[in-house]
Amino acid sequence: MMILNDEVNVLRQVPMFSCIDAAKLKKLAFSSHRVHFESGEMLFHQGDDADHAYIIITGRAEVLTDGPSGPILIAEIPAGNIVGEIALLCGGSRRASVRAAEPLEALVIENKCFMRMLTEDGVACTKILRILAERLAETTADLIAARAELNADVLHYPSGLEPAQCDGGSGAL
Repeated sequence: MMILNDEVNVLRQVPMFSCIDAAKLKKLAFSSHRVHFESGEMLFHQGDDADHAYIIITGRAEVLTDGPSGPILIAEIPAGNIVGEIALLCGGSRRASVRAAEPLEALVIENKCFMRMLTEDGVACTKILRILAERLAETTADLIAARAELNADVLHYPSGLEPAQCDGGSGAL
């Protein structure tokens, strides 16, 4: 069983929480709880209500999104990281699913506890928002790069020059 100081240390290792003083981290750790997932078990599904995040203590999680022929793996999250952090600020519904890639221990942070902490500490709030904005910028850059890579695979024809069409009968183009 993990003691409170161990949970505070787990939180401190996550960049988003590293700027928060020990007393506030202890309060957040006290209001959180530990969960265990077996390999293949879902932490949450795309579309679920987003009202908490997970700090992965041990193990690894996979982030999946629904695709036309089944789930698509979009990221792997190792121990020492947070998953579902948008839920802490925005709520709403989950944008992706998260599955344990191996046995996983996590600390559950409820959004109401997190928001209470932010309202009590303006400096921490500003630092956390900056960290989240940086993560958003990185994700946006990754999406732009992926889109550019996809577009590089698409053949673009010069203006006025269209691809040949099959006439349907003779097999000629």
